[in-house]
Amino acid sequence: MELTRRDTLALGAGAAAAALALPAFGAVEDSIATFTGGAAVGDGGLTLTTPEIAENGNTVPIEVDAPGAAAIMVLASGNPTPGVAEFKFGPLAAAQRASVRIRLAGTQEVIAIAKMADGSFVRASNTVKVTIGGCGG
Repeated sequence: MELTRRDTLALGAGAAAAALALPAFGAVEDSIATFTGGAAVGDGGLTLTTPEIAENGNTVPIEVDAPGAAAIMVLASGNPTPGVAEFKFGPLAAAQRASVRIRLAGTQEVIAIAKMADGSFVRASNTVKVTIGGCGG
């Protein structure tokens, strides 16, 4: 097989894209580990509502709801800085729910981790397909 200039450029572009994606994934895992203190994360008890398709990555509406939560962290796995929002709820909070508009750099997974009042952690995630890039994308 003969390697052409076009093949070399395609391989280089693929390698660069992979190299850029790896630090963001590591940053997500590091953020989760910091938030949970390394504790196991379960499923259930947390509802993450996101649009399936966002027409504009600059303003993507999301809502998190976790009855009995003390804190909720929201991450966007494909953003250069994955930490999007963190909500803390006191004992007098009427509801442990929040909604906000976030900015997404492109199609990616949005992850929510909730610290429950008993010290356990739960996770929910959704993939949001962005048709027009946000974050300069």
